[in-house]
Amino acid sequence: MAPAEQHHLTGRGRAAIEAFLYDRGADGMPHPGGTLLAHLGRVQGLLADWGADAVVQTAGLCHATYGTDGFAPALLPLSDRATLVALIGERAEALVHLYASCDRGAVYPRIDGSTEFAFRDRFTGRETYPPADRLRAFLDITAANELDVLAHNTELAERYGPGLHALLTRAGTLLSPQPARP
Repeated sequence: MAPAEQHHLTGRGRAAIEAFLYDRGADGMPHPGGTLLAHLGRVQGLLADWGADAVVQTAGLCHATYGTDGFAPALLPLSDRATLVALIGERAEALVHLYASCDRGAVYPRIDGSTEFAFRDRFTGRETYPPADRLRAFLDITAANELDVLAHNTELAERYGPGLHALLTRAGTLLSPQPARP
């Protein structure tokens, strides 16, 4: 891991990321469980509890920066990816972008535990085959995000809980061991 990417979640690095999220209005965006900023912190915390490395935790903390297929508001336009790269490093930003670009309607049904499936980018419509380590990080962030949302919204939990359980079960060994037990 590059030195700039080793300590994102400690000291000044964590403070700088939180200041960025705050400056972009994440503390004022409603989200299940309070605000988007609170949700982002809980997602990072779940990833930490599951033993994810600092790069994945950082991506989890910033996962909604470009908006998502399920949460439209963006904190930063895609045209300004360099800003996030400078803050969190290339590897973490690439995971944030992968997460944000997921066309859930196309990708989720393809998740079956294999390390090769077409990943459709909702921004471009392009399909790629990300490597297994990036898919694992994507799925871990997905699990942490969705489990946090469902933990804070009973209606969503009743409606989407069974589908999330099926998705995480289908992910099989591609998902890290901790989130595989929702």
